[in-house]
Amino acid sequence: ARSRTIAPCPRPGRAPDATVPLVNRLPALFLVLALSGCATVSKKSNLEELKPTVEQFHQVIRWKDFRSAARFIVPEKRKEFTKARIALNDERDLTITDYEIEDGQLSEDGTRAFIQSRIQWMRLPSASEHISVVTSEFVYQHGTWLLERQDEGPFAVNIDKIPTLK
Repeated sequence: ARSRTIAPCPRPGRAPDATVPLVNRLPALFLVLALSGCATVSKKSNLEELKPTVEQFHQVIRWKDFRSAARFIVPEKRKEFTKARIALNDERDLTITDYEIEDGQLSEDGTRAFIQSRIQWMRLPSASEHISVVTSEFVYQHGTWLLERQDEGPFAVNIDKIPTLK
C-alpha cells in the first residue's frame, strides 16, 4: 500500500508558497489584544466598585459617625476600633476637616487595594491641623471591600495594632 499526499491547492492569483496576508491575521490580532486587555478592564472595574466604599468611609468619619465607620473595617478589628474611638473621645475631640482621594491601585490577584488619600484633621487638645497622606489597604472579603489598615492619619495606630489574619 502506497500513501499519497495531496498537494495544497493555491488560491487563484497566489503562488503555492505565498504567506497569509496581514489582513487575514487582523481579526486574530484584535482578539488577542481584547483578551489581554480584559485584565486591565477588570482591575479598573474592581477599583470602580471599591470607589463608593472608600467615599462612604471618608464621609462617615468626617461626620463622626464612628459606628458606621466600623462597618467598613475588617471584622477582627471593629471592636478595637470602636473602643479606641471611645477611649480617645473622638466623637468630641477629633475633627476631620477635609479629605481628598488621590489614587488607587489593585493587587495582581484583585483581592487587595491600596488607596491614597489626603486627610486634614485635628484632635483636641491640640489646635494644630494635621495634613496626612494616608494609604489605606482594603481587602475583598465575602463579596465586599473592607478596610484592613492605614499607615497614617488619625486611625493608623488603632487599626494597625491588631494583627491581621493571613
